[in-house]
Amino acid sequence: MRPTNEDDLSRRRFLRITLAGVGGVPAATLFLSTQSKDLFPPPPTDLDDLGRFEWGFLVDTTRCIGCGSCVRACQKENGVPDGYYRTWVERYEVDKDGEVHVDSPDGAIASFQTDLLPRETRNKAFFVPKLCNHCRSSACTQVCPVGATFDTPDGVVLIDKDRCVGCGYCVQACPYGCRYIDERTGTADKCTLCYHRLHRGMTTACAEACPREARICGDLRAPKSRLRQVLRERRYGLLKPDLGTRPKCYYVGLDPEVV
Repeated sequence: MRPTNEDDLSRRRFLRITLAGVGGVPAATLFLSTQSKDLFPPPPTDLDDLGRFEWGFLVDTTRCIGCGSCVRACQKENGVPDGYYRTWVERYEVDKDGEVHVDSPDGAIASFQTDLLPRETRNKAFFVPKLCNHCRSSACTQVCPVGATFDTPDGVVLIDKDRCVGCGYCVQACPYGCRYIDERTGTADKCTLCYHRLHRGMTTACAEACPREARICGDLRAPKSRLRQVLRERRYGLLKPDLGTRPKCYYVGLDPEVV
């Protein structure tokens, strides 16, 4: 659906509210993130300045230990209701017959307390964190009948809660299962890539909380960002690339068993 002038004005108002206060954040707070080495750029001076960024995300599955720190940090930072998750961790175990077993108890918010398979029957096991892929050609944006889901100028898919009618079309359309209807508001919700933190020079809450630095958020247009550096140096894959959504969540060490 092509946005009208009214839609564009509404989105600009929404972004102003979302980014309110960015310019007034003291310089000393801009690099409090543990990932300050990502070389986060200075905050934009106005909305038209957002176009110089393109935010992306990377998950290194070879480093994830399934501790759930990312899930807990996300819930605390964004006020995610109990039983719902903007990000979660899946555990994959492949038995000696080649059968794949997957679970994610409570989104792994409390880590994994029990084994999925007996050790003697396992051939391999690994963890895969998941979140909104902030696709360049997102299915959720295309199906929204009221234009509540939209792409920001810096490449983040957001939801204008004032426009959302809670129809659930976007929840059904998302191939990554990352959306839900917040029962408190009756509107759609999902990962925002901690948009309120990005332009304060901070990384996402989940990346900041990860003890193994398995998550990296960064500006794809910044050649010296850690994200771009890892993408240059490591092999990476995408979830469901055949769907044509052009996701911007990149995975290092992505096993073929991952769905």
